[in-house]
Amino acid sequence: MTDPIFSLEDATLSLDGNAGRVDILHGISLQVHKGESLALVGPSGSGKSSLLMLMGGLERASSGTITALGQDLTGMSEDQLARFRRDHMGVVFQSFHLIPTMTALENVATPLELAGAPDAFARAQAELADVGLAHRAGHYPAQMSGGEQQRVALARASAPRPDILLADEPTGNLDGANGNAIIDLLFGLRDRHGATLVLVTHSADLAARCDRVIELGDGRIAPLKRAAE
Repeated sequence: MTDPIFSLEDATLSLDGNAGRVDILHGISLQVHKGESLALVGPSGSGKSSLLMLMGGLERASSGTITALGQDLTGMSEDQLARFRRDHMGVVFQSFHLIPTMTALENVATPLELAGAPDAFARAQAELADVGLAHRAGHYPAQMSGGEQQRVALARASAPRPDILLADEPTGNLDGANGNAIIDLLFGLRDRHGATLVLVTHSADLAARCDRVIELGDGRIAPLKRAAE
């Protein structure tokens, strides 16, 4: 077995709210290996998205350790975390998070430009073609459907060839046909580029495509099980 891409040891997350401190995740320990696809499932409020945010360094663990690609995320500054995500991670959200004043091509090219790629726009055009949107390169998000916007978000996440793809309910705002198309694209990109995929989903179909499923409840993790079980 190769060294894990992710390793979490007794990770917890507590946040301050209006009613005081709220414990969200309790003693999370898991490993994810290179090329694996992992689905995080469970009822609303179970901590799925919070766990994904910890793994992406978008939330900081209250205790415990989180390593990604052998590097300790819990010891990094915000700037170091941002650079690590830029260099190693692609993140896809339910709400797309495209920049509304940029065209599809500009949205996809942005992470490549930030990484210093000299051919950012050529690569961005190729990524849009991979998701079937070469003809939409000059369009703004408001001019595209939800399914098209999510395709652009996928192209943007995969353009830098990240080691890790994180997806939070990537089909949550889409109808069945568009959701299925996004699932196919997500796994197609994962297979072509060899990325490790971790996703949050309520979709049984999407979870069934993954190598493993982890169920959360009340901020705690259930035993690992095979997606086909």
